[in-house]
Amino acid sequence: MIFDAHSDLPTYVYEEREKGKTRVLEEKFDEFFNGISARVMSVWSRPEKRPIILRYTLEAINRLSKDVEESSKFEIVGNVKEMEEAIKAGKVAFWLGIEGGEPVESLDVLEILYFLGLRVLTLTWSLRNQIGDGVFERTNGGLTNFGVEVVGKAEELGIILDLSHINEAGFWDTLDVTGFPVIASHSNAKTLCDNPRNLTDEQIKAIAERDGVIGAVAIPAFVDKEKPTIEKYVEHIEYMVNLVGYKHVGLGFDFVYYLPGWSGKSIEGFENESKIPKLVELLNERFSKKEVEGITFENFKRVFERVIG
Repeated sequence: MIFDAHSDLPTYVYEEREKGKTRVLEEKFDEFFNGISARVMSVWSRPEKRPIILRYTLEAINRLSKDVEESSKFEIVGNVKEMEEAIKAGKVAFWLGIEGGEPVESLDVLEILYFLGLRVLTLTWSLRNQIGDGVFERTNGGLTNFGVEVVGKAEELGIILDLSHINEAGFWDTLDVTGFPVIASHSNAKTLCDNPRNLTDEQIKAIAERDGVIGAVAIPAFVDKEKPTIEKYVEHIEYMVNLVGYKHVGLGFDFVYYLPGWSGKSIEGFENESKIPKLVELLNERFSKKEVEGITFENFKRVFERVIG
């Protein structure tokens, strides 16, 4: 089983349903969900949607929900028991996420989003918002006062805090004000690939010390600057496992080949979900059965059960 901790598919669903299409995900099931049992379906706070970001987020959640309702292959889940039941019934379990806290205009809004299914909140995308600064901001501001309140409310509700995309000051601020496990749903090791989106050894260790998990990301620029390959992607997994142990490493693919206007290159040998069996083969060559089960599924399940229930 595969637990993918980050997918931008809600953006694809939004755009396709805008064109009048239905059963968007079901039609692409074999392409998008090869071997995947659970996936965080994250609504990306697209920069061009900022003027209407809350409306856009609600529409994206609604369109995803309608697409799920039209199919027997998926279920949006709110806790681990529901995830297990969905998988047992032969469905792909969807966890609802938001990538970038721009829609969280107040604590009341966060609570409303929780009632709509939100279970994973990536505090920032790569830019600044009312919660804190992303990794591509010139400044290195940490969490705002409101950001600290959001962290506390997320804890109270049972929403997982995702520290991918937030800058270092915000990362450490978050760990200062929360005692819960956190995740970095789609990040790699900065030691192997020096990109602002990747994590330093100290950050990786800090997440592990909180019993959190880092999801290795399959974006080429975060894998290797020269020649990103599936083997180098696996090297990030190996590196983090050697650094903090297998219980704190998972998968957060972030495949984006289907997004409108995407023209970036792909990882050689790991271009899309069809190559997941090859990834599992490589993991089996390097790790024990128990370790592979942890990396591919059980580690994220543990954190979700701890924070969400």
